[in-house]
Amino acid sequence: MSGHSKWSTIKRAKGVADIKRGATFTKAANAITLAARAGNSGDPDSNPRLRTILEDARSVNMPKENIQRAIDRGLGKLPGQSIEEVIYEGFGPGKVAFYIEGVTDNKLRTTAEIKNLFEKSGGNLGGQGSTSYMFDKIGEIKVKGKDGNLESEELELIDLGAEDVEDFLEGNLQTYLIYVQSPELNTMGIKITQAGFEIESQEIVMKPKILQEITDRETATKVLEFAGKIENHDDIQKVYANFDIDDTMITDL
Repeated sequence: MSGHSKWSTIKRAKGVADIKRGATFTKAANAITLAARAGNSGDPDSNPRLRTILEDARSVNMPKENIQRAIDRGLGKLPGQSIEEVIYEGFGPGKVAFYIEGVTDNKLRTTAEIKNLFEKSGGNLGGQGSTSYMFDKIGEIKVKGKDGNLESEELELIDLGAEDVEDFLEGNLQTYLIYVQSPELNTMGIKITQAGFEIESQEIVMKPKILQEITDRETATKVLEFAGKIENHDDIQKVYANFDIDDTMITDL
């Protein structure tokens, strides 16, 4: 595992709250507003992107009135500041490539703050396309195992149409990350559910295809600290990176 999925695994292992659960209400509200606007609908049944974000918002106990206000803002029912999606690409410590997705009501401010974080880490914020070629835009589905039989469950998921399957233990439960082409995400989700698996999440992600191996603890520490600072920024929604840190090293960090 590396990059996006590796970062998620590290946070679980170190007891760090996932961005979904640690997000501020402002972060969640901006994502809801943008999803409602993009899908031109406040109905999660007809707006898959909104449905996923609402699940995230509820996981951080966001009040219903805050959720509805964010939806109404996205549909133009409420006055308020305009928000927009932003993408940042650059290189952090250890020449690790980062691809970052955010939502902001002040692009100049957010860009200056993200640039400052890159420079303080010893890295640099790049231009459009500087790192995106190192990632594949692909569907990712997180699934709980049924009976813990790793080999048979992986084969079943591949037979259902998974292009790639990563496995890991979450607590004592066998869990899988399944990758499919973006257009097949919803179809694959239905197939997996019908096969008796429980889906924890499904989304479009940027999966690294060119990896940067980190072999020393000092650099690994800097990479993880930088990734955490970027992810904790209120305007940042998703952080993807192409680092590859050996699991045995992570326990010492």
